[in-house]
Amino acid sequence: MDLSGFVVQLLNGLAGASSLFLVGAGLSLIFGVTRIVNFAHGSFYMLGIYGAYSLVQASGGGAWFWPALLLASLAVGALGAVIEITLLRRIYRAPELLQLLATFALVLVIKDAALWTWGPEELLGPRAPGLAGSIQILGRRFPAYDLFMIAVGPLVLGALWLVLTRTRWGTLVRAATQDREMVSALGVNQAWLFTSVFALGAMLAGLGGALQLPREPANLEMDLLTIGSAFVVVVVGGMGSIPGAYVSALLIAELKALCIWLGLVEVAGISLSMSKLTLVVEFLVMAVVLVVRPWGLMGRPQSISRHVGEAEAPLRPGGRPFQVSAAVLLAGLVLLPLATAGSPYVTVLAIDLLIAALFAASLHFIMGPAGMHSFGHAAYFGLGAYGAALLVRSIGLPMEGALLVAPAVAALGALVFGWFCVRLSGVYLAMLTLAFAQITWAVVFQWDGFTGGSNGLTGVWPSSWLADRRSYYYLTLLLVAGSVLWLRRALFSPFGYAIRAARDSALRADAIGIDVRRMQWVAFVLVGLFAGLAGALFAFSKGSISPDSLHVGKSVDALVMVLLGGIQTLSGPLVGAVTFTWLHDTVARNTDYWRATLGAVILLLVLLFPMGIAGFLRQVQQRRGAGVRP
Repeated sequence: MDLSGFVVQLLNGLAGASSLFLVGAGLSLIFGVTRIVNFAHGSFYMLGIYGAYSLVQASGGGAWFWPALLLASLAVGALGAVIEITLLRRIYRAPELLQLLATFALVLVIKDAALWTWGPEELLGPRAPGLAGSIQILGRRFPAYDLFMIAVGPLVLGALWLVLTRTRWGTLVRAATQDREMVSALGVNQAWLFTSVFALGAMLAGLGGALQLPREPANLEMDLLTIGSAFVVVVVGGMGSIPGAYVSALLIAELKALCIWLGLVEVAGISLSMSKLTLVVEFLVMAVVLVVRPWGLMGRPQSISRHVGEAEAPLRPGGRPFQVSAAVLLAGLVLLPLATAGSPYVTVLAIDLLIAALFAASLHFIMGPAGMHSFGHAAYFGLGAYGAALLVRSIGLPMEGALLVAPAVAALGALVFGWFCVRLSGVYLAMLTLAFAQITWAVVFQWDGFTGGSNGLTGVWPSSWLADRRSYYYLTLLLVAGSVLWLRRALFSPFGYAIRAARDSALRADAIGIDVRRMQWVAFVLVGLFAGLAGALFAFSKGSISPDSLHVGKSVDALVMVLLGGIQTLSGPLVGAVTFTWLHDTVARNTDYWRATLGAVILLLVLLFPMGIAGFLRQVQQRRGAGVRP
């Protein structure tokens, strides 16, 4: 740990901050104006580097290297404009979470489009002409291209500042960031303003990817890896704040560089690998900022929207037709293994469907009736799964005991995380849940001696009396059916009415004596308990568990299930879980480009059924009922 190494690492952090700032600035612009949480922004970054690689190869490099980078970013910006006009413009009045589902579907489509175009191999571009060498800094060699990257961030920041403060378009963008309803009321063509902002944001992300061509190889995992960091930059800096995005990118990049420089540190005789913190330091920063200053370092509290959406109908207990249908469905599930005895895989798939249904039902409980959006629900699923695996492997607890204790482990995690989360709302709450989930994932991923690290844990099998797959299916059916019925019953209890009152009007609920935060905290613990049960059942059904069960991708899967089925219906998460899991399994087994197929199906469902599949069916039933009334 010498001075020269410290300086070089700080310079590395500055170079990385520029690329991170470009992505974060684009995402901040898009969210600030359109209020869309754009999951596809990381895909624009990935397309930028892939496009730059193709253009550089086609032009032969040399003097065409720099124009190729610029053309690649402009092409990504044009693609962003096309996506905004053809897709997003159709769903601006839809619920924000439905817009998120549409952008997630775009991630799947774009990833397979990149796979079809460039293949699965990593593609490393050439060195930048004129900046291929290195310079001497305090006795160490430092790439000349990284010095160029250090200058890019402030230059782009200055250009954006001039555009946003010295042009009429920039004035409209800043006004829309603060109050987009008022901008529309003043006669501004809001549609084209949104298109231009989305195109600029996509172009900035593409430029950030293109500039990385000489520094790292293009690969298909860049989209999700980048979008997580971009979310952190936007949230820490402040929603819609471009200077805040730069300060945030600088802070995060330098902290990562500092962790790498520190390396292995001895504290009270204990060796700590600080370099491993690079996986989690950004989410630690985001969690601290959200708890202390939810609107970010340089952001402002969001103005209250004047848009009044359609009032949600109150929940009602199911009548006789619903009870009969539920009984028939349950009977069919009981008979399923007997009817498909010749196809054992059907039973395996049915177990996966049941576990997914419980996972989605637990998330729906907190998102729908409780009104708290969570992007980190996988944390409780993973804690339950790892809790079950460790209880069996480490202390020899039988499976039956592990199924009882593991959900309590997940509930304990929800108890701790929920205490902080219930103090926030909206997108800030969602981002804090994401931060806690990623912190949990990083701990599990790197604790090799306890959790198995990236390899996970194996040999987690059910007890001997459940060795037959059909027996385990019936146990899963019993626990899942009982849990879903209990969650449904809880919604019609005084507690259920209290959390719905807090969702609809926290001030009125508080005025009549409801402790809103305590009710929401209890809801967090409850959903953590049932998500942990789903995780424990998953671990025993597969015989192993890996850190992927806590990753952001698992949380996104749960979100897709809830939104696909319909968040305003109690059966929505069950329908969405079965539909998504079945589609995922069926499509993945029949085509190499299953992501694009699945994404196209999700986009089609979003456009046709904006209220979700179950929500659409409920609307049809209500219209038929209204039509037969005298």
